[in-house]
Amino acid sequence: MSWLGLIISLLVIGLIAGFIARAVVPGKQQMSIGMTLVLGIIGSFVGGFLGYLLFRKDGEDGFFQVSGIIGSIIGAIIVLVIYLAVNRRKSVA
Repeated sequence: MSWLGLIISLLVIGLIAGFIARAVVPGKQQMSIGMTLVLGIIGSFVGGFLGYLLFRKDGEDGFFQVSGIIGSIIGAIIVLVIYLAVNRRKSVA
């Protein structure tokens, strides 16, 4: 049951991070809720990786920390900006 709870909570945090990233980045994003969820999950991985590179802390220090949630949001913003830049470049060409 602990794995199921962990997966559900990571999905919820990913969805929240994706929604916040979409609210912060200006412009209109044509994304479904599923794509927002994927954005938040990938952003969580990016934020976690950047946090590990900067602070050398990982899951052994605890999964649910305020810094991890903020890192997830920052990672989702980075992923969304890259996605929009690549998508914009495809539409121009």
